Amino acid sequence: MTAAAFELAQVNIGRLKAPLDSPQLKDFVDALDPVNADADAAEGFVWRLQDDSGDATEVPVFGDSWLIINMSVWRDTDALTAYMYQGRHREMLARRREWFERIQEAMVTLWWVPAGHRPTVAEAESRLLHLRTHGPTPYAFTLRTSYPPQGATPLLGEVPEGLGCSV
Repeated sequence: MTAAAFELAQVNIGRLKAPLDSPQLKDFVDALDPVNADADAAEGFVWRLQDDSGDATEVPVFGDSWLIINMSVWRDTDALTAYMYQGRHREMLARRREWFERIQEAMVTLWWVPAGHRPTVAEAESRLLHLRTHGPTPYAFTLRTSYPPQGATPLLGEVPEGLGCSV
């Protein structure tokens, strides 16, 4: 398969320091719609997880109500990186310690999906757990240690042989 046959999925999870409706998180919550609109309009953006409110703050992840998820699909790592480090999103990144707890284990992972596939939360959780257990591999990686789409693994509901992960 060619690189164009794949798109880049990303998930990042954060543990809130306070409830979403608290004064401490007001700036974060107020910025969600504009930051999401920037993503939707960004070059190389394909899709993002959202609930009926237009964001994903109410989507459960790992069964923990203090965790929130952001998951999206992009054309490639260049498109994702360009969006992440400019404009309002960059400003939000600079302030993340105000709103989210510092976690030692990996909370962000990337993986290639067949073009048109929309990842599920369960798929994202599996990829993140795999990264935590095995470090970066073609199955789940980071921007710092990434793999080309040719290293993408098929979506068969199973981790490829040799890349096993106990959940």
